Amino acid sequence: MRSHLKKLFIIYPFIYSFIFLANAQEYQISLLTCDPGDQLYSAFGHSAIRVLDRVNNQDLVFNYGTFDFNTPFFYVKFTQRTLDYMLSVSTYERFLYEYNYYQRNVREQVLDLNPEQARQLVQFLQVNYLPENRFYRYDFFYDNCATRIRDAFESILGKKLDWNEEVNPENKTFRNLIDEYVYPLPWADFGIDLALGAVIDVNAKEREKQFLPDYMEAAFARAIIVGDGPNRPLVKSSHVVLEFPERESAMELFNPYFVWWILALGVMVLTFLGFKKKRLFKGFDIILFSVLGLLGLLIVLLWFFTFHSQTKYNWNILWAFPGHLFLAFALLRNNIKSWVKKYLLFALILANIALIFWIFGWQSFHASIVPLLLVILLRTNFLYYNWEKFKTLEKE
Repeated sequence: MRSHLKKLFIIYPFIYSFIFLANAQEYQISLLTCDPGDQLYSAFGHSAIRVLDRVNNQDLVFNYGTFDFNTPFFYVKFTQRTLDYMLSVSTYERFLYEYNYYQRNVREQVLDLNPEQARQLVQFLQVNYLPENRFYRYDFFYDNCATRIRDAFESILGKKLDWNEEVNPENKTFRNLIDEYVYPLPWADFGIDLALGAVIDVNAKEREKQFLPDYMEAAFARAIIVGDGPNRPLVKSSHVVLEFPERESAMELFNPYFVWWILALGVMVLTFLGFKKKRLFKGFDIILFSVLGLLGLLIVLLWFFTFHSQTKYNWNILWAFPGHLFLAFALLRNNIKSWVKKYLLFALILANIALIFWIFGWQSFHASIVPLLLVILLRTNFLYYNWEKFKTLEKE
């Protein structure tokens, strides 16, 4: 009997070690980080979770960044933030095929999860992939393909996940973070700055920066797992999966800075000629204030009639004001009403207030609007101080 017990005590550790190693190799969990693409929807990069299931011989990628272009009223829903994104699953091979086709770099961080943590994460993803759970209401800053992954690991690891944040990180606003990625797309950069309000001009916390895949990759590289034996890095190993030559990102000549400054110079010449010839060229002002008024309507729609939290308190409305449409319509008439002169002064004051908001940092505007503000100030001044001449010319 004693000899059998002795053999059992000798064999048991080996049996236990074999079972532990077998379980440890059941799942390998990785974070995949993909570099930005050329289109706006891919300009910020992408994140996904790779699950290598050695028991069932499956190599899958769980992707929270999927949406359906065929959704009815796709662009309306996207604008209103009523478009649902979903969790999709594909093979690792198929996932890489797409990024290889578009020549976008992909990096992998293999995570050092214990068998139970890996199993819980896979179960979490499987439950999320159920038809009733896979859809979610996308939010660019707070609920996207990257933050969903971060939240999944926080849910599974709880207090055992220490992000090990930098003591003195560089302060960056949400707008600063976006600008890092849209600089090669100047018109998209202009449109984003036009559409998003002052709420994104606040410093993002280190955890909040993880809405961008590159920043989440860096956060995973710093993170450690605590309270689960000796402290260990969350990332066990890292390697490059796909790598392509770096692309040049020179800004195109046709960009907001160039276009608006050319416009401003043209308006200066037009105004100078009008002063010399005693003409106001109101046709230009009708077009100018019509465009500004339409932009103002768009800002109002995004501010008050969508579910986007980032489009609130958008002080671009100070220079792109919807009321400018009334001015444009008034200038179309032969008999100009007396209130038009008062409105010109009002528009002039609004443009100056916009500059004050910018100077004091209450909202950061796109730098290319400087010539637009100059155009507004110049034309409102010119029309206001030449009001009597304007009326006389209209009677003639």
